[in-house]
Amino acid sequence: MAQQQKIAFLGLGVMGYPMAGHLATAGYDVCVYNRTTAKADAWVEQHGGRLAGTPAAAAQGADLVFACVGNDEDLRQVCVGAQGAFSGMSSGAVFVDHTTASALVARELYAVAQVQGLGFLDAPVSGGQAGAENGALTVMVGGDQADYDRAEAAINCFSRAVRLMGDSGAGQLTKMVNQICIAGLVQGLSEGIHFAKRAGLDPEAVIEVISKGAAQSWQMENRYKTMIEDQFDFGFAVDWMRKDLGIVLDAARDNGAQLPVTALVDQFYADVQQLGGGRWDTSSLLKRLKH
Repeated sequence: MAQQQKIAFLGLGVMGYPMAGHLATAGYDVCVYNRTTAKADAWVEQHGGRLAGTPAAAAQGADLVFACVGNDEDLRQVCVGAQGAFSGMSSGAVFVDHTTASALVARELYAVAQVQGLGFLDAPVSGGQAGAENGALTVMVGGDQADYDRAEAAINCFSRAVRLMGDSGAGQLTKMVNQICIAGLVQGLSEGIHFAKRAGLDPEAVIEVISKGAAQSWQMENRYKTMIEDQFDFGFAVDWMRKDLGIVLDAARDNGAQLPVTALVDQFYADVQQLGGGRWDTSSLLKRLKH
């Protein structure tokens, strides 16, 4: 299958670059596109394959077109903008979007794709840069079963868990749940470390003990040491989290969900931005408790 399917990958950022690399390593014929051509040149130098000057050119002849870009408007641009991928895709091809975007834009582009005889899957990911590099992402997918079945094997090249969650938009809604849960966890961990220090405890010893019990979480296991050491220059950036939480809170206004903690933590992240921490890792919520 890997030798037969042709793939285009649009967007070679910190996530897309290694994700496309895993597809090439698996034997797929990959053509890449990136707004900054130098990044695409570097990718081809490292992984082989081809590069194209526009999304439409990259998508020509591709069975699957993957994208991992910044936001709703970036996604619209690479799909239906001037020289967008949809204009280069052949009938029956499937577009797989790994951008964290709104469910609204997912459904909008799904509808356009249907008219053109194309498949469209919203497939946001969780696991961060390390997950992308290690091929261990979690992928939550919205769309049609037949399109999912065509894309699943390729998605598995950079994932440890992939699941079709429902109709178009369901992948993005599931990613919103992911971000809601992370926001509360990171704030709780920040307050716990802050309290331990103020109480005169050894915070590292405290976390090592409580991480063996009911308080354990991925955030605790992977971030507590760097948080204690005041290191926040890695991982998922505050600016990106605020973008995601903005999408979450917009969706909550539409569906009536009550998210008081999420809304509060979003404002705490705004405080971190005011401290100059827009590019700090999301665990930097601890920084605002020191001021």
